Amino acid sequence: MSEAVRQILEAVRPLLTGAGRAVVAIDGRCASGKTTLAAALQAETGCNLLHLDDFYLPMDQRPADWTRRSGGNIDLVRFRKEALEPARAGKPVLYRAYRCHPGAFEPPVLLQPTPLTVVEGSYSLHPALEDCYDLRVFLTISPEEQRRRLLRRNPERYGAFVSTWIPLEEQYFTRENPRGRAQLCLCTDNPETKEDLCNETP
Repeated sequence: MSEAVRQILEAVRPLLTGAGRAVVAIDGRCASGKTTLAAALQAETGCNLLHLDDFYLPMDQRPADWTRRSGGNIDLVRFRKEALEPARAGKPVLYRAYRCHPGAFEPPVLLQPTPLTVVEGSYSLHPALEDCYDLRVFLTISPEEQRRRLLRRNPERYGAFVSTWIPLEEQYFTRENPRGRAQLCLCTDNPETKEDLCNETP
């Protein structure tokens, strides 16, 4: 079990006693390891895992100034209604993931209730969602390591990250301060040993 997984489970364990349940959000910079950490939690616990990337807003539904809004490319209302609120209430979660390419919704996904639900993705700590979480986690990474990981993972899209997605995320981090409001902040710069995560004071 990684140190990050251990810390998160230690934090939520008191909430899971008896018939309790908890919802954990993992936000942070792109390539900081949000998806990897969430998958490790799912492998360890069998929890439900929700990806905010499944809730992109179709382009024709985005407001004209979406790039100037925090999370303007995410359907925060649908995510809260279809995923977060049922998960918190211990009810099944039923939703359809949206894929920007080819611009269509996938078949419905049905998740039966689990004591722990993990949400991962940029903008998951948006103020419109924050009251739904029992634990808020923020992952950070140095610009140098972020660049290295992005080039290794998806070199053909690196230019789009630099010109669009990273600036939009940084705008959100500055405006909404999700790192400062997180209860657990982890730096994930070590590219070889994902267990080597260091606590930081938000």
